[in-house]
Amino acid sequence: MSKRAGGGHGNLMLQAQRMQGQIKQLQESMEDETYAGAAGGGLVKVVVDGRQKVKSISITPEAINPDDLDELADLLTAALNMALTDSQETSQSEMRKITGGLSLPGLF
Repeated sequence: MSKRAGGGHGNLMLQAQRMQGQIKQLQESMEDETYAGAAGGGLVKVVVDGRQKVKSISITPEAINPDDLDELADLLTAALNMALTDSQETSQSEMRKITGGLSLPGLF
């Protein structure tokens, strides 16, 4: 093995370690980010963090119709999906910035 090839391997390891540190930093910072979703003109609101954990759910009294709880479930589903999609898209975008588009399954 030539010195040049070994140097390339060492450089690759350095880049991988740097990327690993950046990914860990991103994961930690994403816990502090929040993303909101709302449905029914704000009748239902959901807030999640960047790790896709639900932080809060708000339901106005007007959203509750005891005769049509399916509508409330639909509003909750829509608001939750909106917040989760926003969170996931942001984390994927930030991850692409770190990895240069390299796919690393299981990180986010």
